[in-house]
Amino acid sequence: MDIEQARFNMVEQQIRPWNVLNQDVLNLLSQVRREEYVPAVYRTLAFVDMEIPLGHGEVMLAPKMEARIVQELGLRKTDRVLEIGTGSGYMTALLAHQTGHVFSVEIVPEFKADAERKLKAHDIDNVTLEVGDAAQGWPRHGPYDAIVLTGSVPVLPEAFLKSLKPGGRLFAMVGDAPVMEANLVTCVAEGVFNTVRLFETCVAPLKNALQPERFVF
Repeated sequence: MDIEQARFNMVEQQIRPWNVLNQDVLNLLSQVRREEYVPAVYRTLAFVDMEIPLGHGEVMLAPKMEARIVQELGLRKTDRVLEIGTGSGYMTALLAHQTGHVFSVEIVPEFKADAERKLKAHDIDNVTLEVGDAAQGWPRHGPYDAIVLTGSVPVLPEAFLKSLKPGGRLFAMVGDAPVMEANLVTCVAEGVFNTVRLFETCVAPLKNALQPERFVF
């Protein structure tokens, strides 16, 4: 397989048509080598428009979703970012290249250890990886300029909103299968938030995500 041609095709045939037009983001996708974060057994699928299994019931998001998240957050070099769900470490790497520091929390210890090894191999040192259950919030290093939830939540915990700085942005996929909405929430002032509904999607939920009260008949 011609790796560079496959990478080029991914950007031109999947990502750009999905309204990812920010040139800095497109350049980033060429710079951060996605195939080196994919599990070895699936490396030939690194540039395919699909979610890739990671084990423990978790997946690596499709390339166009990863790119769209980075674009929508409008990241800056001074930003402090919280990522919920380290997974393969690829999204962590994308965020780290665009920001000042990334705090990434993973509930599966093996994922954290593997991502740590990969990030170190690529000399990415502006990240702090932690093992923990952050599905309902992780204020430890807050407030943050940006927060990314890499899995869906039936309802968005208020703790994440409270962890945003004024001007901070939160990307979250909210709802129940089969229909969820990708939301970009901006803290316009302390306690005041603006939500933009970006697109419909369906991705696996975060483990131990907050559940809404449901009627029982």
